[in-house]
Amino acid sequence: MNLILLGPPGAGKGTQAELIIERYNIPHISTGDIFRAAVKEGAPLGLKAKEYLDSGQLVPDEIVNGIVKERLQQADCGNGFLLDGFPRTIPQADALERCLAELNRKITAVINIEVDFEVLMTRLTGRRVCRNCGALYHIQNKVEKVPGVCDHCGGEIYQREDDFPETVEKRLQVYRNQTEPLIKYYQNKDLLFSFNGEEPILVVFQKICEVLEGKF
Repeated sequence: MNLILLGPPGAGKGTQAELIIERYNIPHISTGDIFRAAVKEGAPLGLKAKEYLDSGQLVPDEIVNGIVKERLQQADCGNGFLLDGFPRTIPQADALERCLAELNRKITAVINIEVDFEVLMTRLTGRRVCRNCGALYHIQNKVEKVPGVCDHCGGEIYQREDDFPETVEKRLQVYRNQTEPLIKYYQNKDLLFSFNGEEPILVVFQKICEVLEGKF
């Protein structure tokens, strides 16, 4: 089962990814994880990617595509994979299709989790994190017992810069600009299945499973 996971920041992709990989016994592959692993292993493409990342530049498609291709050929992808964060653009999607054709494989489905913009803003700007242990909180649905103090370690609870309203709005706009063409791209290939990420987690997961298992 070869899957792609699409969804804006705050849509609950991480939670659904955990459920999917556990049920179907496939690896969760994110571009961030791939880059870190490639750099750690000292792989040639990983070191090239590091040069761009260290200088604050976007990693060119040819390097990203090459790193993804190497990752998809590893043994744990034998039963399939869940790609998260790739492809981000139409050229990357085309490159992925060529790569999979060389491996005699193809995408099974593209899972697209949709959430209203205002709901995403509330979810993301309300997040808080412990500066010491990294425990997550939310001003609406997961409030610490003592204001500003972590329940687990007593560390300081704070709001990350990534979760400031102006930053969140920019992140969502970048995602929208990047992803809208991809959604149309996979719709045209009859591979896209969209789900309402505002529904309860297990309801969304059950609907995803019904679609995936109905394809076989």
